[in-house]
Order: sequence, then structure tokens, then C-alpha cells
Amino acid sequence: MTNTTNPTDQTPINNSTLTSFDHIIINANLATFSALYGFDIYSANQSSDQNNNQNESTPYGQLGNAAIGIKDGKIAWVGTHEQIKPHLTHYKSDQIKDVDGNWVMPGLIDCHTHIVYGGNRSNEFEARLQGASYQDIAAQGGGIVSTVSATRASNEEELFAQSEKRLLALIKEGVTSVEIKSGYGLDLETERKMLKVARALGDKHNIHVSTTYLAAHALPPEYKDRADDYIEQVCQWLPILHSEGLVDAVDGFCENIAFTAEQIKRVFEVARSLDLPVKLHSEQLSNIGASALVAAYQGLSSDHLEHLVENDIKKMAASNTVAVLLPGAFYTLRDIKLPPIEELRKHQVPIAVSTDCNPGTSPLTSLLLAMNMGCTLFYLTPEEVLAGATVHAAQALGLAKKGKIEVGYDADLVLWDIARPADLAYQMGLNPIAGVMVQGQWHT
Repeated sequence: MTNTTNPTDQTPINNSTLTSFDHIIINANLATFSALYGFDIYSANQSSDQNNNQNESTPYGQLGNAAIGIKDGKIAWVGTHEQIKPHLTHYKSDQIKDVDGNWVMPGLIDCHTHIVYGGNRSNEFEARLQGASYQDIAAQGGGIVSTVSATRASNEEELFAQSEKRLLALIKEGVTSVEIKSGYGLDLETERKMLKVARALGDKHNIHVSTTYLAAHALPPEYKDRADDYIEQVCQWLPILHSEGLVDAVDGFCENIAFTAEQIKRVFEVARSLDLPVKLHSEQLSNIGASALVAAYQGLSSDHLEHLVENDIKKMAASNTVAVLLPGAFYTLRDIKLPPIEELRKHQVPIAVSTDCNPGTSPLTSLLLAMNMGCTLFYLTPEEVLAGATVHAAQALGLAKKGKIEVGYDADLVLWDIARPADLAYQMGLNPIAGVMVQGQWHT
């Protein structure tokens, strides 16, 4: 058994409380990622006069010899194995999960994906190996636009079947919530089709899917040299799709090969009028003011960030905007410009890590591998990448009741057959998953 801090019960202990759960997990090590149990990712970067409780910080917010009570799909109680042990006779055997000292963590959250798309771009992978740049490929009609053609040509059933395989790969590694963007339609009909498929995937597989409207992703061929006209269409489509219940957030690609900050601002103004949160693809290839823009709109996240500068980091910190790092794209593109990790730490910007699963620059369907890449490529710690795939990923999607083990939070939990939490970021190619609970129900 790992030496960890014993938990304190978050609710008054009485027989009616401890005998009324739907499910109980006992004999567990917990990585809670909750400040209630000492989780403080930035304590090591603060001097003692800034943080008088620094010595009380507990990596991962970990608890040993712990138990969890689940009621109505929520975490109803967190305490010790010994506290619940006298009450186990009140439960049927199928209500009790003895995990024998294994680790229980919040369900993983992949907070930036493009998994709904048609076609294949392995030809571009070969072209980059032969020296072509991302910009070269885009200029020759490849890149996002080539996926747009394939996605427009696919019907909903075809798109669902192809995308489902990618989602299942994530689910098998403990992902219980995922963001899925549109942006390979670039017309109203296909953007709608992508978002409907995203919703249907979540419904079929009983996981949370956050849908993000990303029509401002690239300029479609029919709008060549008419970017402003296209952005006007993007602004007109958004209220339509929102009224159909298909949009949870709004994104854009603010980059020298995509759209200007001024053009994205027009889209964000429509999002604000609909009370929709915003996020942005920012500073991947250059800095044209994207992170400053999304921070000005109190955005959920700014994503990629290789070319982010410290002044904009300060703005992100002030707006509580999450920095979403995407090491799969960095790896695939053989980038050498690292995101400014030390400056993000210095200003205590929450850092999330995601697969960026997409056909061109990050054909990655393993969040575990993305966490390993975050450590090896970006020099993040195992605690940072695990927080980046749980509590900070939840913040990047505006999911207020996911990403932690804490009373009142959704009972989205993963059981891992590991010796210590760092094993998840350390191992490559081994999936040590031993069980998944979503909304208080064990998945089979």
C-alpha cells in the first residue's frame, strides 16, 4: 500500500448516510485532484511567504486506504475504508467494489479533438517526411481543405462509422468526457452533419461529448480570396445550429494561414450574444494576438501556444483561461518551438493536455500517449499532465462537476492497475485500465 494521507469525511458521518449509497468503492488509493485533499499544482513554484500551507500540499491530492460512496450518479461521500467497513453488511455484493489497493482517478477528459471527419491524409504524412511544410501542403490544396472535401462527401452513417473507431480508442483508455469540434464542413449542411454525429456518438457510448462549433477553421474553396464574406456566413450559421441544440462552445483558427484576430472577433461577438463560451486555436505557427483576444472574451481555453508570449500569458491568467497543450501536433509536425512552460507556471495558468486528434497534424487516439509526450517533449511533470487530462481539462470545457474526486462531482471514475499515478505518464503502449464508471454506473 502506498503511503498517502488518510482522507477526512466531507459529510457528517451517520448510519443513514453510510448505508444509502448505490455503489461503494473500497480499499482504494485515490488521486483526487481536489484542493480539499492537498492538490496544489503550483505550490512548488511559490515561496513559503506566499503559501503558508506549502508543506501541506499533497501530490495528486492523493488519499490512501480510501473509500467512495456513489449516489444518483454523483460522488456522495469520500472517507476511509475503516469508516465504511462496519456498514458493508447493508449492501449487496454487486454494489461493493473492492479494488485491492489499486488507484482510482477521475475519468480522463480529452478537451481538444477533431475526431469526426471523413477521408485520410497519410499522403500528407509522407509529403512532410520528404520535406514539405504544413504551409506548403495547405497552399497545394491539401491540409484542412482536403478533409473538407471528404467530409462533405460522407453521409451521416459513413461519418459515424469512421469516427466511432477513434472514439472507442479513447474510451478504452479511460476517457469519459471528450470535446468534438466541427470545422471540416465549412458549409451549413456539413457543419450540422458533423455536430449531429458528435452528439450521436456520445449518446450511443454513454459518455459526455462537448460539441464545439469551428466553422472558422479554414477558408473553403468557394470563398477563395473572400475571407470576410465567409466569416459573415459563419456568423449567420452559428445561431441556426445553436437553436438546434448542437453547439456547446465556439472556436476558431486564428493564424497567418487562417483567420485574423479581427475576423475571429466577429464570430466571438455572435457567440457572446448567444451566451456561448469561446476558445481558440492560438499561436501554433505565429503570434497575431489570438490568446489576447480569447482572454478578452473570458475564453475557456487557448490551444497550441508554441508562439505564446508572456504578456499574453498574463492576460490568460487574469481571465482564468486554460492553456491547452497539444504535443501530438508538435510531434507530428516535428516542431522545435516549445510552448513557454515556465512562464505559464510562473503566472499559474492552468495547463491541460489533449490529443488534438485530427487527420492531418495529430492522428493520435491515445490520451495516455499524449500525456507521455507532454512529459518528454514539453518537460511537464507527471502530476501536471494528469491534472491536464482531468481537472484542468474539465475547466477547459467548462465542466464544473467533472475532473475531481470530491463530494458533489459526477461519478466518472477510472480504476487503474498501477503502483503509482506517474505510471500513467511513464508507460508507453501499455493500457493498465481495470474498470470505468460513468455517471455512477460501471461500464462492462
